[in-house]
Amino acid sequence: MHKRTKKIVKYSGIALLVIILVIVGAACYLYYSADMLVPQIAPEKQAYQVEKKDSLRSYGDNYLRHSESGLWELMVHGDAFHRGVAIGNLSKDLLHYQEKVFVDQIKNIIPSENYLKFLRFFTVIFNRNLGRNIPEEYRKEIYGISLSCTHEYDFIGTPYERQLNYHSAHDLGHAMQDYMLVGCSSFASWGKNSADSSLIIGRNFDFYVGDDFARNKQIAFYIPDKGYKFASVGWPGMTGVMSGMNETGLTVTINAAKSTMPTSSATPISILTREILQYASTIKEAYAIAQKRKTFVSESILIGSAKDGRAAIIEKSPEHIALFAGEGEQIICTNHYQSKEFSQDKGNLENILKSDSPYRYARLKELLKKNTPIDERKAASILRNFKGINNTDIGLCNEMSINQFIAHHSVIFKPEKRLIWVSTSPWQCGKYIAYDLNKIFNGKVDFSKEICDKLKIIPEDAFLKTSMYNQLLIYKKYTKLIRVQINKRERVAENILRIYEASNPEMYYTYELLGDYYHALGNKPKAVNYWKKALNKKIPKFDERTRVQNKLTKNL
Repeated sequence: MHKRTKKIVKYSGIALLVIILVIVGAACYLYYSADMLVPQIAPEKQAYQVEKKDSLRSYGDNYLRHSESGLWELMVHGDAFHRGVAIGNLSKDLLHYQEKVFVDQIKNIIPSENYLKFLRFFTVIFNRNLGRNIPEEYRKEIYGISLSCTHEYDFIGTPYERQLNYHSAHDLGHAMQDYMLVGCSSFASWGKNSADSSLIIGRNFDFYVGDDFARNKQIAFYIPDKGYKFASVGWPGMTGVMSGMNETGLTVTINAAKSTMPTSSATPISILTREILQYASTIKEAYAIAQKRKTFVSESILIGSAKDGRAAIIEKSPEHIALFAGEGEQIICTNHYQSKEFSQDKGNLENILKSDSPYRYARLKELLKKNTPIDERKAASILRNFKGINNTDIGLCNEMSINQFIAHHSVIFKPEKRLIWVSTSPWQCGKYIAYDLNKIFNGKVDFSKEICDKLKIIPEDAFLKTSMYNQLLIYKKYTKLIRVQINKRERVAENILRIYEASNPEMYYTYELLGDYYHALGNKPKAVNYWKKALNKKIPKFDERTRVQNKLTKNL
């Protein structure tokens, strides 16, 4: 080799090594300088002991009960830290279960221990400033909860770090919505569109992290030392808000919008909506709080207000914010923006063009028109609807449906009457349990007994008694089985494949998965035949259709 060439190779190698060392050094600096702002609270003697009697747990004047409906009902009082301590003590076993199923799901997706360690390294760097983006009040509450968390998962981080990071996991899931099942739908009606002219709101929270994760649904009633009393629907350990209403009749629900992958953390959406719920009583006050917080994903926040007698949508991205009031006495929210401010936004335009959000919007509009004026039972029937536009059969679990059979929870609000209905399993097909916040916040309920309003319960969906429901269960069961066998490249019994195909014949994914199965076994003609069938069905997203088309093209 020529001397000059050798020199170039030598110095290029040194330069590359220097660059690598600089990058590694910078990454290590970011990792070790990360500060989650652990609250500096001196340890204190345990104030109370958890007492258990039947389905009720008590810790001082804080309660947790497992209702006959299957919902967990939490009531906490006081300042932030002591609320957290109470939640942790009351929910220790539930916190462990919730974290276990979440971590197991991650391990299922990423089985490599080395990659999991890298993921922790990346998460710490990404969320290195998360602490300063979460108000101190909520950090104290999360810290109080973390004192009851297991040390089994300390390889991910300390209990406090983990609980803080879990509050941003929802946002990361939304940022990756092209890869996950995230497609929430919500609406509000008032005036002539409401059966009693008062505001009524319905929403499906379609955030899916597995069936086990959604097993312990919880409605939490907060009586904080600052701000308004409020109720929030979620899961044990989640202090952020996905769906909630406060004592003034202000409601919040969140719907993901199109987001690019964030490069650094900011305020998690659920923490922002928690702040709105605790400290706002009007749409104007909610918008003012949203304006002062920087978020790292795009989201639509549907705000209902008893004081204003209407609803509006706060459309927020990391760079911009807008308030969309709509026209008339009805508003619909799926997963795209509707305001003038976002009308030329590139990401929003792409979302409208390539996602299923406009389809669900049109379907909601159709259902609302058909069912006007809306009451709570009609709202439930809309949220449970799994058909396509004009009542066409688009297959069970299709993301173009209002009901995709993945909802963590479904909620109906009547803000002016302070009434909440919360769905019970399975998905939104079980009973909707009614709660009267007037009675609960005024201390007129006995937590040793059922606290729901039994006279206002909405019965379970008649769908649960049909053969189609059994087909749905078969489809879900065998989808998991066939995926496993594809990864193993092992055969599935022919009778199971026939049963699977017949269980959900209008769903495109039935045929895509069967195509993938036969391709894994080396049977290209059968694979091609099934992929062709998939392309003749209703496919929600442009990218999903492209995915199937590419499989077909490569194997023709």
